[in-house]
Amino acid sequence: MVTAADPGETRTSVWLATRPAPARRRSEAPSGLDRDRITAATVRLLDADGLARFSMRRLAAGLGVTAMSLYWYVDTKQDLLELALDRALGELRLPTAVEEGAVEGGGGGADWPGRLQTLARSYRRVLADHPWVAPLTAAYPNIGPHARAFDAALQRLLDATGLVDAARTGAHLAVSQFLHGCGGTVRRAPEGDFCLALDVLIAGIEAKAPAGHVPARPVPDRSGTGRASTG
Repeated sequence: MVTAADPGETRTSVWLATRPAPARRRSEAPSGLDRDRITAATVRLLDADGLARFSMRRLAAGLGVTAMSLYWYVDTKQDLLELALDRALGELRLPTAVEEGAVEGGGGGADWPGRLQTLARSYRRVLADHPWVAPLTAAYPNIGPHARAFDAALQRLLDATGLVDAARTGAHLAVSQFLHGCGGTVRRAPEGDFCLALDVLIAGIEAKAPAGHVPARPVPDRSGTGRASTG
């Protein structure tokens, strides 16, 4: 099984590393390849063969190139797995601005339970469609653009609950652990069982939320002062 790094090995996330220019001329790079195409092929290979059988040699064979050709675009296999992980997370259905009540009259901010259900079910679908995602989320830091977009969406949903301080921290931990814990059971637990567990989780958050809380939303300024109020 692929892990984030060998014991004792220290590596930098692909999202933090700055790649130096290759020593050879860029014109020598294999034609027809780019990082996006390689990442897409990685996702397909992981879906087909699983994480345990993944190798740069098998990936290169599928692309019709040599394994060394891939290293023009990624430094290590672990870097490529990080890229594939974030690409899969890009399939998540995140709440839109209208659904979040970010526009005048949207009203979506009060429906955080429904939007949290949608987000959680979307996450479960990604885990079901890509079984290798769950172990990689445990092995790598989730700091790619799609992972950060997901976390930002979750943070906004928790903002809408009105929870603060320890209650807010606890709610975030509960939701995160629930979703990540789905990885080991997503193909065994029926959809109905997952939805029931999700309902119980949301009910627990609602029980901690301030009664009658309606999240504040920006109100367009009509006073001529150039400042917006909240309501």
